[in-house]
Amino acid sequence: MNNLIQQVKQSLSEDIGKTDVTANLIAEDKTLVFQLLSREACTLCGSQWFDESFRQLDPDCCIDWQFCDAQIVLPDKNICRVEGNARKLLSAERTALNFLQTLSGTATLTAEYVALIKHTRCRLLDTRKTIPLLRYAQKYAVSCGGGTNHRFGLYDAFLIKENHIASIQSISDAVKIARTMHPNLLLNEAALRQKTTYIEQV
Repeated sequence: MNNLIQQVKQSLSEDIGKTDVTANLIAEDKTLVFQLLSREACTLCGSQWFDESFRQLDPDCCIDWQFCDAQIVLPDKNICRVEGNARKLLSAERTALNFLQTLSGTATLTAEYVALIKHTRCRLLDTRKTIPLLRYAQKYAVSCGGGTNHRFGLYDAFLIKENHIASIQSISDAVKIARTMHPNLLLNEAALRQKTTYIEQV
């Protein structure tokens, strides 16, 4: 949660800067109510980031969701209703939508790929190739789409690749060192480009 709060704080700061000059044209006490509608079908994801974006500027705003994360939303559906201070809601609007659209896009595409392999015993895994500082958010989106999270970073599981093997000069030695240094850490796999490059007994 702390990671989410900081992400939203940085994103709002990036967008608003010192002040929202256009929103300041509106009376300070003006109230705004709006409905968020879906333009096309999607797997919803990012409601926590959406909420946090508005509540960091207007803690008293009211957000009423009609759908939950991981649910499929059809076109032209009312996703949620937001009510609060007009200035603050308009200042947070783009940040909130950026999170919701990005994460819903990730969840939606993941769900499409998961559907393609549902008749098999395969699982769809994600990678570390995420937008910087959005690792947790995008991996959460993958799970909302029915995918499976692979390792979150360089710290929670081994993934021995060709460049590691080339430096150590032996895949079996790399595995032995890994098991000795961190016996309780998961050894996910060794990634090789050519099957014949390293044929060793591991």
